[in-house]
Amino acid sequence: MTNNRPHHNLTGPPTAPPLILGPSLGTSLAVWEPQLPALAREHRVLRWDLPGHGGSPVAPLPSDGSATIDDLAALVLRLADDQGWERFAYAGISIGGAVGLHLAAHHPDRISRLSVVCSSARFGDPAVWRERAALVRAEGTEAMVASRPGTWFSPDFAHTPLAAALIEDLRATDRAGYAACCDALAAYDMTADLAKITAPTLVVAGRDDPATPPSHARRIADAVHGASLLEVAGAAHLAGVERPEAVTGALLTHLNGPAPSQPRDDASRHAAGMAVRRAVLGDAHVDRAVARTTPFTARFQDFITRYAWGEIWTGDGLDRRTRSCITLTALIAHGHDAELAMHIRAALSNGLTREEIGEVLLQSAIYCGVPAANSAFATAQRVFDEIDAEPDLDIDLDTDTDTGLDIDIDIDTGLDIDTDIDSASHSDTEK
Repeated sequence: MTNNRPHHNLTGPPTAPPLILGPSLGTSLAVWEPQLPALAREHRVLRWDLPGHGGSPVAPLPSDGSATIDDLAALVLRLADDQGWERFAYAGISIGGAVGLHLAAHHPDRISRLSVVCSSARFGDPAVWRERAALVRAEGTEAMVASRPGTWFSPDFAHTPLAAALIEDLRATDRAGYAACCDALAAYDMTADLAKITAPTLVVAGRDDPATPPSHARRIADAVHGASLLEVAGAAHLAGVERPEAVTGALLTHLNGPAPSQPRDDASRHAAGMAVRRAVLGDAHVDRAVARTTPFTARFQDFITRYAWGEIWTGDGLDRRTRSCITLTALIAHGHDAELAMHIRAALSNGLTREEIGEVLLQSAIYCGVPAANSAFATAQRVFDEIDAEPDLDIDLDTDTDTGLDIDIDIDTGLDIDTDIDSASHSDTEK
């Protein structure tokens, strides 16, 4: 990098609302990869590397022991200014979360929404951080390798390939950059400034995090007016890596927030509906559905986009996770298994975990009937198996199902029906 800017990466639609993601100490911007596909659907996502980490040079941060969180926050503001972003949402892990708290308290006009993951208002005794900085300056980051798996991950996750890759990021981190970040943490204490934060705030804690235990998250949530708190079971310090579905779901719910207002005219309702439709179902899927529209189905497609997506799904009374739960239940009750498969994928996109989808299906067994739930569980398992068979697949709703009915039947009798009708139950079903 030149001009003392940290290494950074941009993903997502160029005109989408901006979101900046800050990493944790000893990692690179890769720590956000589990969340990136979902977040980049509706946001222009900028991930950045700490000085001396990933692709960033050490130069942007003082190496003489005087580095502060304010220095890191200034780097983030420069990156935002380079993009022309006056306001942006921010999410950060650990030291990245500390940067977010500092920005929200001292530059409230710049932060639209804040998410703080496994972080703290004060990271313990400053002397401990000074000692760590001295150790790493003397011996390099290899001195930290043995202790990080037990801090970053639960025992079962520590031996996974993903955990090993993150440890390699630590090994590759420049000793001066790591030590300078330790200096910044030693000088950091936001305790007295938390009450200044006015941005809508989400605080996430890993229940088994030894570095920033849930009690640290509760102190932040208690001090920041209106903050939400999520404690993730089965996760240590890098909760978003270890339990990506739970963390991604919470972030999507928080970042989407309530709609600022309902569109009033048909054109704006259609535009808003199409935006939500793409966010929930994926661009590739919606593009296919639009391409199949005929003069005969065009008015119906327009009606459903405006009404189902432009008025109902854009409403601010329920978040998208809740709407997905309701939609799944309705589809189970009516036996629409093809649409159910599509909306299971949509529910994952909207932030529901597989476990939560299972709870919805189990609840449906009581109120919709055991046979309906039995079929739904089979459909869900098939969808999960398809996703697991393609690990690099971004949840793109490749079943041709959307806000309409798209039936392609070819059976032995020779019947070949290919329609593209967007129904109010949101299906574009290909059978």
